[in-house]
Amino acid sequence: MRKRRGGVPLPLLLPAAVGLIFLVLPLVGLLARTPWSSLLTRLAEPGVTQALRLSLWTSTLATLVCLVLGVPLAWLLARVEFPGRRLVRALITVPLVLPPVVGGIALLLALGRRGLVGSWLDSTFGITLPFTTAGVVIAEAFVALPFLVISVEGALRGADTRFEEAAATLGATRWVSFTHVTLPLVAPGIAAGAVLCWARALGEFGATITFAGNYPGITQTMPLAVYQTMESGDLEGAVVLSLILLVVSVTILAALRDKWLTAP
Repeated sequence: MRKRRGGVPLPLLLPAAVGLIFLVLPLVGLLARTPWSSLLTRLAEPGVTQALRLSLWTSTLATLVCLVLGVPLAWLLARVEFPGRRLVRALITVPLVLPPVVGGIALLLALGRRGLVGSWLDSTFGITLPFTTAGVVIAEAFVALPFLVISVEGALRGADTRFEEAAATLGATRWVSFTHVTLPLVAPGIAAGAVLCWARALGEFGATITFAGNYPGITQTMPLAVYQTMESGDLEGAVVLSLILLVVSVTILAALRDKWLTAP
């Protein structure tokens, strides 16, 4: 039987091309407006390196927090039947659609000095989270956690449970089966979720500025530095900061995708 030659229907090709242009054109505009002659001088400014270092550090810590909390949560949703599971899954995805500023306000009401839990932390342990570097990590983890949970849950649902059942028949405990069988099976899904989580945390703005503020060296991440530079009227400086974020994000995402996100 003769195989039909593949082809792209014109009604699909045109919207696809327009969509690609729509996504790439702003990046081209950013590159076109970059002050290349003074780029190195601006990159050497203390505020730039300080904000970049803080962004990389906090987004990495936020990703680690998401891994510790998100992988067990994803396993619970994928492997355990319990009442209200759909509601729990819906609540987990709320930060995906919630405006980040609203998320920041919610964090203040929960973890602020007068918040539901924050007041207890302050009076009992003297711990204050808002407007600190720890607050930045919490804000970033709050908005990035759903990306990890969704990715890992999907990987768990697609994994072959026969390997786990075989491990159980050989006497492996649930924990041993999880660490030695389940985790290796879903490692690409965990890596994909971690990458998406890290990228989302790196670009977080609304929840961070609302919950942690915008203090250089303490809570001013790169997106906040871009905003402040833009507000001060320094368009070229904002372009340089934006370019740094673009280069870091594209480089790490490309490198990790080739190494970790390709299924064996």
